[in-house]
Amino acid sequence: MTTPPVMLGMTLPDVDVWSDRVVVALGQNPSAFTGPGTNTYLVGTGRARILVDPGQGVDDYLPVLERAIERAGGVAIERIALTHGHPDHIGGCEQVMRRFGELPVHKFPWPDVDEAYPFPILTLADGDRVRTEGATLRAVHTPGHAPDHVCFVLEEERALFSGDNVLGVGTTVIPSQSGDLGAYMASLDRLLGEAPTRIYPAHGPCIEDGVAKIREYIAHRRERDEQIVAA
Repeated sequence: MTTPPVMLGMTLPDVDVWSDRVVVALGQNPSAFTGPGTNTYLVGTGRARILVDPGQGVDDYLPVLERAIERAGGVAIERIALTHGHPDHIGGCEQVMRRFGELPVHKFPWPDVDEAYPFPILTLADGDRVRTEGATLRAVHTPGHAPDHVCFVLEEERALFSGDNVLGVGTTVIPSQSGDLGAYMASLDRLLGEAPTRIYPAHGPCIEDGVAKIREYIAHRRERDEQIVAA
């Protein structure tokens, strides 16, 4: 299958296994901005897993998540880790907790967003680690797309959960109100320094060469800068 140059119209499996530690469940929220939907991840190797970004909270998601849990061996969800507070990432927390019970939620602070949610949020700082059996997620604060954005380095694989900072197809939106292109470029440089093997993005397919994709992103943004200056 040829990968389209944009995410609009592409499809991905509802449930897939991307590594021994990573099972992905599609968020069932396709759109022009989310592509086939938000990738949500069960991470770890034990009987309890971390759920990264539980999606938007649409009704069709829970059956898909339950299928992913069965695919992982009938595991439990131990805690939730969020890349950032945009609705298609944090919006599914309440839905998941109604089904599976109260869970710790780890997130970098964005008070204007966080206060809208009724569940406690455990403050995640740059460099903090969220652990479960077989998986250690190290938070890397990477603002630009959102002020609270973090990526997670899966230390056992040297892979990267990139959230919305690096996508499987296409490029990242920098929102006019809460985004910052300068911060975003600095975040890409920082991610390049992590030299990730694979990248597990929030939207689109798995990226097999993380370093090459980040370099591609940096080159694209610099080209846009040059075009603006030339104009």
